[in-house]
Amino acid sequence: MKNTIQRQGAFPSPVSGIRHVAGIMAACVAGMALCAAPAAHAEENKFSLLWQDTKDHMSNIWDKGDHAIYLSGVAHHGRSTYTREKLNELNEHAWGLGYGKTLRNESGNDESLYAFVLKDSHRHPQWMAGYAHEWVFPVAKTGLEVGIGGTAMLISRQDYLHSVPFPVPLPLASIGTQKGKIMFAYVPRLGSNKNNGDVLLIFGRIEM
Repeated sequence: MKNTIQRQGAFPSPVSGIRHVAGIMAACVAGMALCAAPAAHAEENKFSLLWQDTKDHMSNIWDKGDHAIYLSGVAHHGRSTYTREKLNELNEHAWGLGYGKTLRNESGNDESLYAFVLKDSHRHPQWMAGYAHEWVFPVAKTGLEVGIGGTAMLISRQDYLHSVPFPVPLPLASIGTQKGKIMFAYVPRLGSNKNNGDVLLIFGRIEM
C-alpha cells in the first residue's frame, strides 16, 4: 500500500513535463500560423490588386492621353521669406522643358503623367517626373477653365541627397483652355527660418 501511495503521488519527470509544454507550444504556434495565413494571404492579395489597378490606371492615361509639352520660365521666391542678399544670389529664370500625357477623364477632370527638367534656384538641372490630378471648372461660356489639384512627383536636385530622387507632393492650379494652360505649383515655406521654401513655379502646358 505504501508503495502504491508513493507511485500515485509522484510528480511527472522533468523530461515528460518539457515534452508536454513543447507539445502545447507547438500546437499554439501551428494554430496561430493557420489563423494568420489567410489574413496574410488576404493582405498580399489586396496589395497585388491595388498595385495592378494603379498600373492599369497609369497605362490608361499614357495610352489614351493627349501628348503634352511643358515649358517653364519663372520660379518666384517669396520676398518676405528670403533676404535681399539671398534673392540676389538665386535664379528665378527657371527655364525648362518637359513632355507628358494628359487625359480628360470621364468626370471631366485632368490626369497627367509627365517628365520635366528645369534650371533650379542655384542654376543646376532639376529633374522631375510624376502624376498630377486637377479638378477642372469651366468659366461660363468663355472657353476658359480653371483647375485645382495636386501632383506627386520624384525630384532630383544637386543640393538635396546628392541628387538621389526623393518624393514630393505639391499643390497645383491652372488657368487657360483645355489645350493650353498656364500652371502654378507651390513649394511651401519649410519651417520658420528664412531662405527656404515659399517658391511659386509658373509654367505652361500645351496639349497636341
